[in-house]
Amino acid sequence: MNPIHFTTTRCRLAVGLLAALAFSTSAWAQAPAKGTPAHIKAAVGKVNAAFMQSNATQTADWPSYGLDYAETRHSKLNQISTDNVKDLGLVWSYNLESRRGVESTPVVVDGIMYVTASWSIVHAVDVRTGKRIWTYDPKVPREAGYKGCCDVVNRGVALHEGKVFVAAYDGRLIALDAATGKEVWAQDTIIDRKFSYTITGAPRVFKGNVIIGNGGAEYGVRGYITAYDAKTGAQKWRWFTVPGDPSKPFEDESMERAAKTWDHAGKWWEAGGGGTAWDAMAFDPELNLMYIGTGNGSPWQRDKRSPAGGDNLYLASIVALNPDTGKYVWHYQETPGDNWDYTSTQPMILADLTLDGKPRKVILHAPKNGFFFVIDRTNGQFISAKNFVDVNWATGYDQNGRPIETAIARTGDRPREIIPSAFGARNWHSMSFNPATGLVYMPVQGVPLTLMDNKDWKFNAERPGEPHSNMGWNTANFANVEPPTSKPFGRLVAWDPVKQQAAWTKEQISPWNGGTLTTAGNLVFQGTADGRFIAYNATTGEQLWEAPTGTGVIAAPSTYLVDGKQYVSIAVGWGGVYGLAQRATDRTGPGTVYTFAVGGNAQPPAHVAYQLGKLVEGVKYDPAHVPAGTALYVSNCVFCHGVPGVDRGGNIPNLGYMDTSFIENLDKFVFKGPATARGMPDFTGKLSNDDVQKIKAFIQGTADAIRPKK
Repeated sequence: MNPIHFTTTRCRLAVGLLAALAFSTSAWAQAPAKGTPAHIKAAVGKVNAAFMQSNATQTADWPSYGLDYAETRHSKLNQISTDNVKDLGLVWSYNLESRRGVESTPVVVDGIMYVTASWSIVHAVDVRTGKRIWTYDPKVPREAGYKGCCDVVNRGVALHEGKVFVAAYDGRLIALDAATGKEVWAQDTIIDRKFSYTITGAPRVFKGNVIIGNGGAEYGVRGYITAYDAKTGAQKWRWFTVPGDPSKPFEDESMERAAKTWDHAGKWWEAGGGGTAWDAMAFDPELNLMYIGTGNGSPWQRDKRSPAGGDNLYLASIVALNPDTGKYVWHYQETPGDNWDYTSTQPMILADLTLDGKPRKVILHAPKNGFFFVIDRTNGQFISAKNFVDVNWATGYDQNGRPIETAIARTGDRPREIIPSAFGARNWHSMSFNPATGLVYMPVQGVPLTLMDNKDWKFNAERPGEPHSNMGWNTANFANVEPPTSKPFGRLVAWDPVKQQAAWTKEQISPWNGGTLTTAGNLVFQGTADGRFIAYNATTGEQLWEAPTGTGVIAAPSTYLVDGKQYVSIAVGWGGVYGLAQRATDRTGPGTVYTFAVGGNAQPPAHVAYQLGKLVEGVKYDPAHVPAGTALYVSNCVFCHGVPGVDRGGNIPNLGYMDTSFIENLDKFVFKGPATARGMPDFTGKLSNDDVQKIKAFIQGTADAIRPKK
């Protein structure tokens, strides 16, 4: 080689290397510090459809409520494994400053966490430090708390292209700037404010649309699900889950078909019909189908909303929609003619299984009714169903996917204990699927309840003795007129969806345990009602580790990498419909996020003993008022405060253990009282002073009746 040419080439190479080094150094110097607004903007700004599908291959981040579009809650991370999970320790805890239920799964992208507390308050947290970045309070009116059946909870947020989306309890869908927490846009999702619609679920983002449903079927509403443009908030489409007034034009062909399965003599549209899509959603990008689970009938009793019977589509169903247009594609109804509050809104999972030697794209679903379903997600074809708890309303499903009902199922002229109860064999608590073990890990429960039809039910009429009817509930049922005979239970079940049987089961202290997370480290994580966060061997069910959480856990955990290290986080805060009046721990504390990693050694926050107090005594009352007071208490108070002195109180106190002066002056708390600022209803116009005297008689009379004899 010519020496001059060689020297020239070498000089050019050196100049190029210096330039590249200068550029990279400059770029490195300009990279925003972790946790700064610029870093957050860049991290969350990249979350879109491509990111979701890319992340699903490695799951370094946890960018959506169920982790991925398929809602598997299966992390491919394995730094934390069966070998070292015993070394897991607390890295930090974060105070959510809430006293009501916490149902949120923390979402995390590049070390930035978003998690919600009660009253739909959003917290942005820096995982690297455990410190607050910002909070956003949508200022849900506290006096609206009574409009929801099941605590003032929120299950989490959605992320997309630099925005955080939260659905507020009062029905607003709100877009926030991910870096600052400032409101970008807000939409009122409620079609008619004279009805008690609420939202407790986490939104999802499919194909640039933010999708959200609502709750309220107990109160008498018509269910629907809506898509909004993530950039602008403009409504893109809306699909109703049940038909409206047949004297008016139907919104689409699916509503016209559905109306044929309802009896027009029942005028179901006056009580809404129900079917609210308040939780479950999933998405298959290859099929371009999104899936939703729909809720119970309004009222619960079919004879009242559809006297001649009928399947009452699309109640208690899985429905496939086109995510671009909201157009109905197919449905499978898990509980035709729902009569028992058997919602299908429990989280579903999309999976690919080999069945009878053939690959099948399926939906795995375990709803309230006690049967585990495997359904073809391409067309809604029924594949199999098997009960995962004892049931007495049906003996199984026939080859056409219809339940074989028992004689007791629709006998409502006397108290009957239908199993599972309206609390469900499963509720909203998330399950997870591990493709390596082939198992689904799900919280399972039994909460006993007896029901009897209220033959005199009329929509929104005052009905003493019908649970919370004076608060707007419309079930057309009396509850626990006779006490149930079954016992409450909670379980963690590892279910084989191919064999349709349990692989292993763990009995738990109480119903109402948290959702699950499974990992490639062959682990299953779950929080419990009795205040523990536990790791199990996913194959065998052997317990490998636990940490105390103070109060009970109802939410599901998430796991993710930050700077190459795996963390596990769980949001804790006892509540939900069962947790309002019941509890399984003797400790209490604020809603808290706990974050763990191998080698963590931080001190947990202090928790104090739950102050139960002593049974109320000394309140003067007329014993003749006790029967009427009982009926009034049931129709106004029981689902929040429980049975006086019998229950111990959940995140709301039991009135049987309140100070005597409180019960003596009950009117000062019932009418425009101080607790309205914390969500207690104002009973002005709903109760009279005479009614309050009767309720006082029931509270003190019950306490006296159960007081141990000296």
